Amino acid sequence: MSDQTAILDRYGLIGYPVKHSKSPVIHKLFADQSDQQMTYELLSARPEDLENAVRKFQRNGGRGLNVTVPHKAAVTRLVDEMSEEASIAGAVNTLAISPEKIVGHNTDGVGLVRDITTNWKYEVLNKRILVLGAGGAAQGIQGTLLALDPSLITIANRSIAKAEALAGHFGMLGNVEAKRFTEVNKLEPFDLVINATSAGVKGEQAPFPRAAIAAKTVCYDLSYGFSETPFITWAKSLEAETTRSGWGMLIEQAAESFKIWRDVLPDTAPVLKQLPVT
Repeated sequence: MSDQTAILDRYGLIGYPVKHSKSPVIHKLFADQSDQQMTYELLSARPEDLENAVRKFQRNGGRGLNVTVPHKAAVTRLVDEMSEEASIAGAVNTLAISPEKIVGHNTDGVGLVRDITTNWKYEVLNKRILVLGAGGAAQGIQGTLLALDPSLITIANRSIAKAEALAGHFGMLGNVEAKRFTEVNKLEPFDLVINATSAGVKGEQAPFPRAAIAAKTVCYDLSYGFSETPFITWAKSLEAETTRSGWGMLIEQAAESFKIWRDVLPDTAPVLKQLPVT
């Protein structure tokens, strides 16, 4: 059995923490579906251990890694090449690894857009979008969202400096502005509100701006869980029109990573049915 396992292509997820991740389940379903011979493991690495962990995985024959918080920006320093999507985002969530080099990709934006537009049938064109948070999660989705021509993306954050830096980075692609959380309460409600803060992961309640939500507003949380996230609970309490957690995005971005690694795009529909997408 150990000899058989040794010849399987190795993939995994690196982050801190990672024990809550459902990525191994998703990638096993993808592999079974397309008869791919591979393993998928979880690698817990503190920020100071990131490079050692990635290099060790590469030396030991690893073929690819997904990258999650808090490493999506830091891992860009370890790659030899970056895809166009990763370069635009300035963040990496997928590594394609060979003995000679590491190529960084970003599938977060594609995953979000596929879930919103294909699975959820939501039209982004000309919509006013509020993105809460200005970290790596927010960074990874801006370029792909702007490609769908919303009328405006407002990036709101506790630190206005981080929001302004992100808005400046993506300003050439469309209409993007930066605001503090408190300033959003002076604006008109938005069509789509996306939570890209870590409140759902850490169990904290961020100071979400109540004025952002109206009866017509749809709300999307990049975080996910088997129970309702704090953001979804908050959005429902304000009677937002529709809410959706990040399960669909997780599955769709994983499918794009799988395609990069194995040159096969999985059918996500049966996987969506097996996980608690809400």
